[in-house]
Amino acid sequence: MWNKIITITALSFSLNAFAFLPSLDSFPKFPELPKVGDFDPAYLQKFYNQFTAAKPDVEREQRMISEIEEAIMDGDVEYLPLSNDKEVFSIYMEAEQEEAKGGVIVLHSRGYHANWDSVVKPIRVGLAQKGWHSLSVQMPVLDKQATYYDYVPIFPYAHERIEAAIDFYKQNGVDNIILIAHGCGAHMSMSYFDKYGDDKISAYVGVGMGATDYKQKVIKRMPLDVMLKPVLDVYGEKDFPGVRRSAENRKWLMDVANNKKSAQKVIKKADHYYKEKETATALIDTIDEWLTQLR
Repeated sequence: MWNKIITITALSFSLNAFAFLPSLDSFPKFPELPKVGDFDPAYLQKFYNQFTAAKPDVEREQRMISEIEEAIMDGDVEYLPLSNDKEVFSIYMEAEQEEAKGGVIVLHSRGYHANWDSVVKPIRVGLAQKGWHSLSVQMPVLDKQATYYDYVPIFPYAHERIEAAIDFYKQNGVDNIILIAHGCGAHMSMSYFDKYGDDKISAYVGVGMGATDYKQKVIKRMPLDVMLKPVLDVYGEKDFPGVRRSAENRKWLMDVANNKKSAQKVIKKADHYYKEKETATALIDTIDEWLTQLR
């Protein structure tokens, strides 16, 4: 008798719970993946987050590092250990206050470097001044002409670098770890979350999420709907059309995750690279204010 009552109650609760979930009909309709010339991007979907024959341009990465390493004035160079006795270049800067708020990991956009003057350096230095340890990590690169579709196959090479940055903070006793990623760095971090989840960080900030190239579509939707930690989706008022156009879909996915602390914010007058006067400062203030209220 009691078993039957319990079973009926549990079933009723389950059915009621499903009533609060969005229907498949309301799920954002993501665009088809048309061919670009003779290339079919369905290939990228099939092997998404798998190691293929594609590899990063290690020589170009080393050239970039050699050009910037000696010129770094704000912060210290750190080589984080990877597997097979390899290392990844990064720049660490301690918080400019006695009790740090936590540690941020900064991922640059496509084809740039860990001390890039647009977005990356302002964030890593600006947040250190506001009381955060900052660690800017070199992401895998390809040649200068490479597009978003070219980069998708090398996303898995970014995962180990993200893990190395998280381990760096853990080993230094920092548990409030924030991942901040711009442009293609956001794509790489989303591929990491798609494969491993977001349980190793405290919050995530995506800057200019959804940027691709002309006629190229996002290969796989961002796993914002299943992320457990708070997300800040921030983009410029004059950002790339694809970033602005996909903002509604990103917000929908964040709403599915139903984290009340998540937010989507627009920086007035800003383009994708925050070169307009005062926009980089506004970006840093927005990130810091949002992160500080999470504590």
